[in-house]
Amino acid sequence: MAKSDHVFTCQACGAIWPKWAGKCEACGEWNTLVEETARPVVPGAFAAPTGGGGKKSKGLAFVELTGEAEPPARLASGMSEFDRVCGGGLVPASAILIGGDPGVGKSTLLLQVAAALAKSGRSVAYVTGEEAEAQVQDRARRLKAGDAPVHLAAETDLRKILEGLKALKPDVVVVDSIQTLWADGVEAAPGTVAQVRACAHELVRFAKKSGCVVILVGHVTKDGQIAGPRVVEHLVDAVIYFEGERGMPFRILRAVKNRFGPTDEIGVFEMIDQGLVETPNPSALFLGGAGDRPSGAAVFASVEGSRPVLVEIQALAAPTAYGTPRRAVVGWDTARLAMILAVLETRCGLSFSGRDVYLSVAGGLRITEPAADLAVAAALISALVDQALPPHCVVFGEVALSGEVRPAGRTDLRLKEAAKLGFEQAFAPPQKKNGAGAGVKVRQIGHIAELAAALGAVD
Repeated sequence: MAKSDHVFTCQACGAIWPKWAGKCEACGEWNTLVEETARPVVPGAFAAPTGGGGKKSKGLAFVELTGEAEPPARLASGMSEFDRVCGGGLVPASAILIGGDPGVGKSTLLLQVAAALAKSGRSVAYVTGEEAEAQVQDRARRLKAGDAPVHLAAETDLRKILEGLKALKPDVVVVDSIQTLWADGVEAAPGTVAQVRACAHELVRFAKKSGCVVILVGHVTKDGQIAGPRVVEHLVDAVIYFEGERGMPFRILRAVKNRFGPTDEIGVFEMIDQGLVETPNPSALFLGGAGDRPSGAAVFASVEGSRPVLVEIQALAAPTAYGTPRRAVVGWDTARLAMILAVLETRCGLSFSGRDVYLSVAGGLRITEPAADLAVAAALISALVDQALPPHCVVFGEVALSGEVRPAGRTDLRLKEAAKLGFEQAFAPPQKKNGAGAGVKVRQIGHIAELAAALGAVD
């Protein structure tokens, strides 16, 4: 019996199955298996010789690991926040994948970047598969970038796009978005795993051969991950997420993969009517000021990459009307909140069992740093006893299950940023160097019970 040349691919995780099923056993999603050809023909893909004569190919050339190579050159985009996340600028012959929720401002950001590069003398091509050319031109006029010499095209056929790019020979190419493109050699609908994988592979291959920078826009799923197979993220050199809460003007650009720079840097923008505006001092935006704050509010001195950011953490402990208290978190890890509550109850004797607990990071920023533990604990204790923290105070430190407060990295940088914004004291873990830092009086907290005693929660 002849073997079938068709397989069923999950559009959520990319798993391949020989027959259709209602549920993908790899990721657990329902109704995501789509029939595709087992071996799609990709335009321009590498094909090994079938035999016979012909010219013999050159052997593989190796170099010594100890050899010295020049660092890759960088193209400054004209937007310092974007360049910071990319590792100092765009690297020629690289591919970047940018994802984000619908309406967060991905197209706006890349159009501003493209216009800035074009005004600096670079040849820039902007290919859109989601909008008409008139729509992009209208947005460019609204962003005060209508006079930028950007080469604009509205096309979804991969073959036509590659032919146009080969003739134009641009320095930077923006493709919005990868899910709208289709290759005529792949028997699948646009947006499917096979099409996304094939189109991304050809565009990355074009970037490596031509030396230009290719920036791809990717849709995200309901879980916040870039839609399509994970192989697309492996193909590109950098994966960047553009984040932002609805109703908030702030936008965070964050790298999760970068072959040419760090992955812990962030770029902060503010969305206004004229587009995205860079924010060189994000602490001033996430904080209203360094003055008095109500009970349940604590200022956390965080570090994102090489940049210190001060952000307010707000907590509320209200009497519950149900048998099971509610725990709601915005901008932090729910499991870590449960751990801090357990430590406070076990090590300090504080009871949250009869209260609903709400925790929020102000400004729409999401915190993943363990050093936020002590600030969260301070906000929770302050909300429980209804007593505000001392004025002009910042808090940071990691809390262990034993209640011990562990040191946090880059303490000097955190204290320097706090002093710059007018803060005068800090609750921080014990440090090797005692005393104040950067003009901020440091109160060392070695155990979480000491924090509770300082806030009047325990004797």
